[in-house]
Amino acid sequence: MNSSIIRHSRFQSFIDEAQPERARERLGALRERMRALGVAAFIVPRSDAFQNEYLPASEERLAWLMGFTGSAGLLIVMEDIAALFVDGRYTLQAAQQVDADVISVLSIADHKPAEWLAARLKEGEAAGVNPWLVTHAGAKRYRRALEKTGAWLRFVLPDPVEEIWSDRPAPPAAEIFSHPLKYAGRTVAEKLADIREAIAEKGADIALVTATDSVSWLFNIRSRAIAHNPVVLGFALVPVEEAQRPQLHVLAPQFTAEARARVEDVADIHPLADIEAALRRLGKTGRKVMLDARQAAAHLVDLLEEAGAEIITAQDPCLLPKACKNVAERAGMRAAHVRDGVAMARFLAWLEEAAAEGKVDEIRAVVELENYRHETAKALGEPLFDISFDTISGAGEHGAIVHYRVTTATNRRLKPGELYLVDSGGQYMDGTTDITRTVFIGPQDMEPTDEQKRHFTLVLKGMMALSRARFPEKTTGANLDVLARQFLWAAGLDYDHGTGHGVGCFLNVHEGPQNISLRGKAALEPGMITSNEPGYYRAGRYGIRIENLILTLEPEQHEGEERAMLSFETLTLCPIDRRLVEVDLLTAEERQWLDDYHARVRETLLPHLQELGDERAMRWLERATRPIVEIQA
Repeated sequence: MNSSIIRHSRFQSFIDEAQPERARERLGALRERMRALGVAAFIVPRSDAFQNEYLPASEERLAWLMGFTGSAGLLIVMEDIAALFVDGRYTLQAAQQVDADVISVLSIADHKPAEWLAARLKEGEAAGVNPWLVTHAGAKRYRRALEKTGAWLRFVLPDPVEEIWSDRPAPPAAEIFSHPLKYAGRTVAEKLADIREAIAEKGADIALVTATDSVSWLFNIRSRAIAHNPVVLGFALVPVEEAQRPQLHVLAPQFTAEARARVEDVADIHPLADIEAALRRLGKTGRKVMLDARQAAAHLVDLLEEAGAEIITAQDPCLLPKACKNVAERAGMRAAHVRDGVAMARFLAWLEEAAAEGKVDEIRAVVELENYRHETAKALGEPLFDISFDTISGAGEHGAIVHYRVTTATNRRLKPGELYLVDSGGQYMDGTTDITRTVFIGPQDMEPTDEQKRHFTLVLKGMMALSRARFPEKTTGANLDVLARQFLWAAGLDYDHGTGHGVGCFLNVHEGPQNISLRGKAALEPGMITSNEPGYYRAGRYGIRIENLILTLEPEQHEGEERAMLSFETLTLCPIDRRLVEVDLLTAEERQWLDDYHARVRETLLPHLQELGDERAMRWLERATRPIVEIQA
């Protein structure tokens, strides 16, 4: 069976098991445990001990409790109310998946969970939370808010949700393998030397690294423990002294022979269960432990503090060097995007014909796209490791649900005259891709509506403006975000998600520290790869998003300029639907950018399509990348 169908079946089972009557029953069982524990509220983050965004089935608490399958959310349960807090990506999805008679869905932008909770707890009452599922910084926020009203935060273990989850899946176990140096670009020893410098600068004796992508990047290792994100589930302790060996604590210490030999050459391997004893030993010896309070689980910090360690809070030392891709990583990302572009061209050529005839539904499109990625990558010499996230395949009104996940219950056919939004990506050993295209469904003689074209073109203008940007050093994501929104804002429109997120190299499809959004505080630096994905969503009608990945380039100073400026290289190679472009809304510079982009796409992809003998895709690509002025002809 195709892996896409397996994943959809898995998530469909969560939803089937958490129908409204089951959600009411399960929340009732949780409230019984809360009463027995003496807590007036219980906080259920969508998280795990590593604070991963993507979770194994054993950690999908919100999906099991109530059927919500979004990648971000937080549930607070009290005796007479339960509230699910979601961001703008999931407001429509949550409203569809959650029983409003049992659970209130609240926007996290308008209702801060800690403040909402503090306003409802009485003096002396406690709110419980599993300390593995909340960060140290997050726990401090709850404590500050609750103390104002005389309430308090209580760490609760064992987790009462786990106690009532009788059929909880087993934790994941997956073999750990090496990420080859030709793709990683730097040895573990070289990376450790840089991390030790960062530890020394903070005056610490040792660093506790808790982010799974940081651990995986630092030791050049990967695994299949979590679907889509090839990270190793583990923590690392890195001493500042080179003579002392780092410790790698992993959930499932099953390594390939090569990976074990490479890691043991520089570090000691331990089971994850040994981390608590290791932290207590650090505390007893009075060590200064550096950690990222925004990433480390509160339980880890509690163990250190109780044992007497001195905590030094600082940004994860792996975060910035991981984000700034080296020469090998940049080359790998470029190569991965060529293969991915070929796969997308083959898929879109197939889709244009099949969907115009009414033969395609959302799930079939997902399956066909994943098959094209597998077949194309294998034929071009670098097999697909996995998709980089569950494909968002939204036809018509489903496209307006920003992170819509099709299931057998919601699956609908792609109809002529509608817009279809597909957001997808691939994980290759040399890189990670993430691309969104919105296309018009219908035969070539069918025209999109003026409204569809206008909204699409406003989004496209924003995407091009960000792509073409030049900016000085120390420019943040918040400084750049307005470039993508300006044309929508001028029309009284907007979108409720960030414009761009960082992307890992054969790692998480979402990584920091950079993002392009109204809250993007990190400066864009050379080597960072970020998504560029403005959108517009008309509830009940359609969604539009156009996404390319962009690489921040080194600063350049041209003749006559007073300072050097950074710029972006567009990595994604795939045509943009010309039928949806309102040419009269484009400036001459915008038309030139689009024509140049399409010429580059055609010149890069066509030889590979010829190599594969895909004549349909070749014909489609030639037509899809013609100069934009031909639309008016």
